[in-house]
Amino acid sequence: MTDTPARLLTLLSLLQTPREWPGSELAERLGVSARTIRRDIDRLRELGYPVEASKGAVGGYRLVAGAALPPLVLDDEEAVAIAVGLRAGAGHAIEGVEEASVRALAKLEQVLPSRLRHRVSTLQSATSALSRGDGASIDPRTLTAIAAAATGRERLRFAYEAGDGRSSKRLVEPYRLVSTGRRWYLVAYDLERADWRTFRVDRVREPFATGARFAARELPMGDALAFVERAMRSGRGQAPYGAEVVFGAPAERVAAVVPYWVGTPEPEPGDPGRSRLRFTTSDQPDWVAMRLALAGVPFEVRSPAVLADAAAVLGARLSAAAVAGGADAVPGA
Repeated sequence: MTDTPARLLTLLSLLQTPREWPGSELAERLGVSARTIRRDIDRLRELGYPVEASKGAVGGYRLVAGAALPPLVLDDEEAVAIAVGLRAGAGHAIEGVEEASVRALAKLEQVLPSRLRHRVSTLQSATSALSRGDGASIDPRTLTAIAAAATGRERLRFAYEAGDGRSSKRLVEPYRLVSTGRRWYLVAYDLERADWRTFRVDRVREPFATGARFAARELPMGDALAFVERAMRSGRGQAPYGAEVVFGAPAERVAAVVPYWVGTPEPEPGDPGRSRLRFTTSDQPDWVAMRLALAGVPFEVRSPAVLADAAAVLGARLSAAAVAGGADAVPGA
């Protein structure tokens, strides 16, 4: 990489992951000599970035927390605001907070001075967030630990609880974090099972990087999101299907109450008081019908028939429950 500014930015991005980088590995990543890496490290130090070097046969570099944030990046208030926002968003898998945001959080917390880390933790512990959807809450520290290991290509150990409640210990080579809107998944190569696996991050416990490096493997299908989607379809036995639903309310009102993962409602042609929603999903029809009903807006399913049938069954069950509740009610209560 001959472009010095671009090389410095790439070097800084690597150093902001919480690990130590041997000089030879940095030189290989950037396609330059070890001498050039030493000069670039000196340039970063001159700019105020606290790069620490370790001695030894190999030697290495890492970015450490200094007395203040690196210059021309963020002031204290901005750093706290961003860290708190990223933590809250990452913990609830809010739409738009994807892998890049988690990597940013891992980098930011790596260089936060202790006084700011304390402020972030204090502010977050004193607040609660109401998340949309039914995604499980995740400790942001779990996400940042996984993201750092994946970026630094370090093997990761963690305890994992399967859907049936069984617990196991895993040793993996983390490849990528994937957000589906409602949940976070880790795509990784499971060393003990000698195969690729997906793990729900809300079921991961006590992840820690072992320090052992690994060479990147080629992922089947070549795309982490496609790999997760295939695993989800396989686990549910449900192929993707398209749906069309019409709501008895304007699009703006419906957009505020329907689950964000289904898409954006559009005004019904010729009737501004109604709106139409088209989306594709792999979720079971009865679950989709329930989520649509929870929006609290009258709706009708135009397609597919399997979703319309699921909505009809749900409506019948709720009606039966209401009748039974009325029959058992105490007079005058």
